[in-house]
Parts: sequence; structure tokens; C-alpha cells
Amino acid sequence: MSFVRSIGASAPPGSLLTLRGRSDRAPGQAATLPRGTDVARQFQQAAGRPARFDFRDRGRYFRAFFSPGAEGAACWPRPCEPVGWRELFPHVTEADWRDWRWQQRHALRSPEAVAALVDLTSAERRGLELTARTFRLGITPYYASLIDRSHPFCPVRMQAIPVAAEAERVPGDLHDPLGEDVHRPARAVVHRYPDRALFLATDTCAVYCRHCTRRRITGGQEGAFDRAAAEEGLAYVREHREIRDVIVSGGDPLVLGDDRLGWLLRALREIPHVEILRLATRAPVTCPMRVDDALASLLRSMKPLFVVTHFNHLKECTPEAQEACERLVDHGVPVENQSVLLRRVNSSARNIGGLNRRLLSWRVRPYYLHQGDVVEGTAHLRTPLACGVQILEQLRGHTSGLAVPHLAVDLPGGGGKVTLQPEYRVGAPFDSGARGAPTLRANGCESAQPERSAAESKGERGTWFRNYRGERYLYREPPEADCSCPYDEVFFAGCGPVER
Repeated sequence: MSFVRSIGASAPPGSLLTLRGRSDRAPGQAATLPRGTDVARQFQQAAGRPARFDFRDRGRYFRAFFSPGAEGAACWPRPCEPVGWRELFPHVTEADWRDWRWQQRHALRSPEAVAALVDLTSAERRGLELTARTFRLGITPYYASLIDRSHPFCPVRMQAIPVAAEAERVPGDLHDPLGEDVHRPARAVVHRYPDRALFLATDTCAVYCRHCTRRRITGGQEGAFDRAAAEEGLAYVREHREIRDVIVSGGDPLVLGDDRLGWLLRALREIPHVEILRLATRAPVTCPMRVDDALASLLRSMKPLFVVTHFNHLKECTPEAQEACERLVDHGVPVENQSVLLRRVNSSARNIGGLNRRLLSWRVRPYYLHQGDVVEGTAHLRTPLACGVQILEQLRGHTSGLAVPHLAVDLPGGGGKVTLQPEYRVGAPFDSGARGAPTLRANGCESAQPERSAAESKGERGTWFRNYRGERYLYREPPEADCSCPYDEVFFAGCGPVER
């Protein structure tokens, strides 16, 4: 570790402290810490205890460790990302850190607890103050350890710490953006689609995401979901034979212990007409130690059960998260990921493509990329619709189709999900708008403009498309258009009404 000259514990107000000596960057270079006043004040508050401060030098973030001595303080700067959890929580044992119950019990739930680990901006301090009575704050120590304490645009930080803009309301914001409450025949059940139902297992989460769609519930306004609420919900599902797919969500159902979670899943699995179970959780992201062998075995016993998780950024893809996801897959539990498109967090093709490729390497299937719902307090995190379409445009053809998600918009007020994608059709069939293209291809073969004119003159039908390179291709319609399946009458004989 390189020694950097001692500095006094008191600095003139407004001064710049320059740490000269050898740093981890290069011998003999200087690193300037433009926060002299703060350093002096914090040294005085430290009352002789070791302290640490973060600073930026030439585009890199450094952590300076100050050890007060008789003549001042010795300082050793070094790059401050990533910071190991042992540095942030030096008195925590390995066994406690890997205990998911300890993680939940010791979640950061106050502005003071967050400020002890993060250099809060004025917007964050104001956000913590303004949202204290409207939405819960909670960050597991594990997830907090991923935060870049020096950079306000850290993607983990932006998902976990409120800013002042969260308290603002803009036109179009809704308390219940998906129109769920009018489709709640039981307190724990949302039944918006004919064959699917959402089952709310809890109102709590290990980490409260600042973009939460269901914050009217996870904010604590409704109260906890007890055994009576679950029994009422189970009775409803039993009575409605059209329900084939149940999504267990909340809150995050993995804040529950194995006994309570197992009771609920077994009760659902015993309902004959329930074919598929899905469990929606951020535990692999925010508290991966929750996914132990016992839980994985429990979920496997409920097959077919799909875990739907929620990674938003590569910074969340840690070895611990990988271990959690691969443990589930190794136990035979399929895992899918649904990301939310968040402005200035992951709103680029580089972010979404890199994240999805990493997840695929873990055998986690990227599924949806959600446009942000119009829930109160999240306007500052929402992107224009064109942003998501542009991301798909930039991914298609340049990466595996497995890494290109469905861009989904949940229509405000309860209209349900629709998907968007770039427009690849070029005008109407044989539209003159396609004229002038330097090269045209018909069913994969290069052709000149006369080829299209000949097709038109023969009365052929077709549609022009562009590919990801902008080249144009003609897909000819087949001569027959009858798409009925005659054998359906034999194969599905006696099956009752047509299933859609």
C-alpha cells in the first residue's frame, strides 16, 4: 500500500486538499480532493477515529482511508469500486452475511442508515425526507454493498434511494396504474385475464424499488396479508375453474419462510385446474442468499413452476446472484427475467444487450422488457416509448434472438399488456414507396426494380420488408389463404369449448 503525505485535521474553509505522493494510478502523480472543508469537518467529528472519503480523479473514483495521528492523518487512496462487504460491514461475520434472515433484519430503513454508507446528494436527502410517509425504504446490506457511494447515477443506487422528484406528481400518474383494484374479487387475488390470476402473498419486500408499480400495497397502506387473506384467495381460485396459471407475487413472496411459502404453493398445486405456477421475486438480485438448497428443492417439488426474477443492470450480476440463479436451474426450476426500462439506469442497447447475454450464460431466459408503468412518483424514471423500440432495433440482428426481449406496455387503467417492436414492413404490398432502393431482394434473391413490376403485372401479392441492415426483401404471399386445420375436429373431439 503506497504512503501519501500526512495532512492536518483542520483545513482552511474552501481549500483544496492535494494528496501528493504515490497513488495506485502512477508514481509521483497528484490526486486532488476538492472537498477540503468537508474533510476538515468530518475529521473533527471522527474524534480521532479512522475515517474514509471518496473522491474522483481523472474520471476514476478513489476511496481515501485516513488514519489520524499525532501530526495529522495518513491517507492511502485506491480505486473504490467495487467495495467489499467486509469493508462496509466490518463487524459482520461470514455466517451472518450469508444468512438471508440476517439480511432482512438488518436492512437499511432510515435516512441515517443510508447516509452512513452513501455520500448522499441534496436531491437524495430531500427525497428521503419527502417520501418517508408515502413509501417504505428498505435496502438489504447485500444490495447496499453494490452501490457506488460516490456516483449519484449508480444504477443500483437509483433503484434503491429516493430522490426529490419521487415526491412530484405529473399528469397521467395513477395510484393504481394497472387497474388491478377493480379486478380484486378477494384481497389476495387480482383476476384481470380469463385464465390467469395474480396471488398476492405479502406486502413486504427485501428491497423497496423506487420504480415499484404496486407501491400502494408495498407501501404498507393496506396492511399485511395474513392467513385469512390467503385462505380467501385460495377459495376463489378453487371456485374458478377457468384459472390455469397463478402468479404468486406481492411484495416479494421470498421474504416468507419456507414453511409458510410451502403451505401456499402446495395449496395452489393441489387445485386440479391450476396447471402452471409462477413465482415473481427479486431475491436473486437483492438477497441471493435466500435461494438455498432447501428452497430450490421446495420449488422443484411444485413443478411446473417458473421463477420470474427482475435484473435491471449488469451491476446486479454478481457471483452471488449467479449462484442463486444456477442453483434454481440445477434443481430443475426454470428462471426467466423481466427487466424494467429505467431512464438513465439501463436505457441503452449496450445495457440491455449486455445484461441479457450475461443472464443467458447463467441459463436465465430474458423475457420482457417493461415500459415503466405510470405509477405515482416514477415519472423521473420513465423513458419515452421510442427509447425501448430503438433498443430493440439496435439489438435485432446484432445479438442472439434469445437476448432480444419482448418490449411490453401495460396499458394504463387496466387495458392489459401489448408489445411493441420496430416496424420492418416497408409500405403496402408493391408500394411505390419501395422504389429507389439500390438493391431489392425477392425471397432471398437479389433483384432489380423490373422484377417487382413483373410480379405486379402477374397479379402476385406480397409484402416488402427491410432487415436490420436496411436492405429490402419481398415476401410473396402463397396462392392459397385457407388456414383452417381440418384435423382439429378429430384431435380435439370431446374437448369442450375452444381453448384460446
